[in-house]
Amino acid sequence: MKTTPLYEKHLELNGKIIDFGGWALPVEYSGILSEHEAVRTKAGLFDVSHMGEITVKGEDAEKYLQMIVTNDISVLAENQIAYTTMCYPNGGVVDDLLVYKNSNVDYLLVVNASNTDKDFEWLERHVSGNVEVKNVSSLYAQLALQGPQAQTILQKLVKDDLNELEFYHFKSNVNACGINTLVSRTGYTGEDGFELYFASADGPGMWDMLLEAGKDDGLVPAGLGARDTLRFEAALPLYGQEIDKDITPLEAGLGFCVKLAKNDFIGKDVLVNQKSEGLKRKVVGFEMVDRGIPRNHYDVYADSKKIGYVTTGSFSPTLKKNIGLALINAEYAKEGTEIEISIRNKKLKANVIKKPFYIKKYKK
Repeated sequence: MKTTPLYEKHLELNGKIIDFGGWALPVEYSGILSEHEAVRTKAGLFDVSHMGEITVKGEDAEKYLQMIVTNDISVLAENQIAYTTMCYPNGGVVDDLLVYKNSNVDYLLVVNASNTDKDFEWLERHVSGNVEVKNVSSLYAQLALQGPQAQTILQKLVKDDLNELEFYHFKSNVNACGINTLVSRTGYTGEDGFELYFASADGPGMWDMLLEAGKDDGLVPAGLGARDTLRFEAALPLYGQEIDKDITPLEAGLGFCVKLAKNDFIGKDVLVNQKSEGLKRKVVGFEMVDRGIPRNHYDVYADSKKIGYVTTGSFSPTLKKNIGLALINAEYAKEGTEIEISIRNKKLKANVIKKPFYIKKYKK
C-alpha cells in the first residue's frame, strides 16, 4: 500500500490502519464516534495527503477548463475556489473536484485519491491549445483542520488574519511557523475549517505543530471513519456512491455546479436533455421509521417494486437516527414519501426527508 508522509505519526498515535483505495490510512484513533463528536463540537485533524493535485497552466487554461468541467470557471476571482464535476460524454461523472484559481493562466485541481491517475489521463487526453497539465500529487502533503475551534487553533500558527479568508477562498504563501502553506477555507465535514497544502517533507512537522497548538482547544486526530460520517450527515457526495460514471451530477443533486448556460462542455448535451425532459432518478435523503441500519447497495422498494438502492447509510452520531442517501425513481423522491429498505431480507419502513441532514453556519 502507498503511505502518506504522516504514516509514522499515525502509528505513533495507535491509528487503526486500513487499505483505502491502495493507501495505508487510519480509519480511527480513539474511536469514530468520539472523533466525529470532537469535529462537531471542537476540532479534528485529518491526514488527507492521499488526495490528488494537478496543475493546469498556460494561455488557454481557462478556455480548456471551461470545456472540461461543468461549473463556470470564468466567474472565479483570483484566490477563489469552485466545486465542480467532470463528466463523460454520457453525462456520468469522471470525478468531483475543487478548482483553485491563482490566475487566468494558473489553476490547481484537487481530485479524489482513487481517481487521480484516471483524472490525469482524462485531462491529458482532452488538452487543447496552449495548456500544460501536470500531476504534482507527490509534491504535496495535505491536512484538514475542521470544526468550530479550527480558526482559533490555526490562528496561533499564522500571522495572517483568518477572519479575512472567506469560505471557498484560499491564500498562498502563508507562513505557518516557517512552513510555506496554502491555506484554503474548505472541508468535507459540514463544519467550518481549513485545508492546508504544503511540501510533503513538512507533513510531520505541521501535524505536530497543529496538535500542540490545539491541545487546549479539544483538537483530536481523526480518521477516515469520522470523515465519512461527517460528510454523510452534510449530504456531501462520495465518488463511487452518490456519483460515478453512471450517475449524472443532476441526478446526484449537484445542479448548482452544472452551468448549462455556458458554452459547450463534455456531457452538456446529455445534461441539457436530462433537465428538459425531467430527471428519471434522484439521490434523496431518508430516515428509517422501523429499526434497522441501512447500508450501501441495499435495495429500496415502494408499491411492491424495486425503485433504487441505498448509496450511503448509517447511524447518524449527531442526529441519533438511522438515515441514508438513496438513488431512486424520481416519482418517489418527494419529501414525506414512504419507502422500504431491504435489510436482512426484511422490508423496513422509511420516509424520504430533506437533505442535507445537518447544516452548520459558517463564520464567513
